[in-house]
Amino acid sequence: MTSPDLKTPTDLRGNATKSVAQALNGVLADSYALYFKTKNFHWHVSGPHFRDYHLMFDEQAAQILATTDLIAERVRKTGNTTLRSIGDIARHQSVVDNDADYVSPGDMLNELREDNLKLVEALRTAKAAATEAGDNATEGIIDDWTDQAEERAWFLFEAGRNG
Repeated sequence: MTSPDLKTPTDLRGNATKSVAQALNGVLADSYALYFKTKNFHWHVSGPHFRDYHLMFDEQAAQILATTDLIAERVRKTGNTTLRSIGDIARHQSVVDNDADYVSPGDMLNELREDNLKLVEALRTAKAAATEAGDNATEGIIDDWTDQAEERAWFLFEAGRNG
């Protein structure tokens, strides 16, 4: 339950906004997990395509991080509260961490591609919740985040193609 001190005025009503906030908090947790994994791979990539992958991972991580504040603020605008800590992220994330000592560049590309596609699924779920809540602002902004995640998955796919 939202503390009365944090209650944001909104014309959105009912439990539907809680569903939107819950979905967005999942997207936020996955975005932070994906950001950190992308940075991990950026720091630890090696091999003949080092420069290309290193730069691509850094660009993608920056794009992911840029969405986090927008996601959290959207949750607050709907009269709800958002994540508060690394532990809170861990409790909500569905993107699996990768703590391996070594990950091949090809496996990095594949894993990040799949994680971005999982994020697309989570965004579509959040959009459906926003539609049900009559929250057209959230619906609209989710389209941009979905397009960005799809583009990242595409670039990761193309970078990993042989031939």
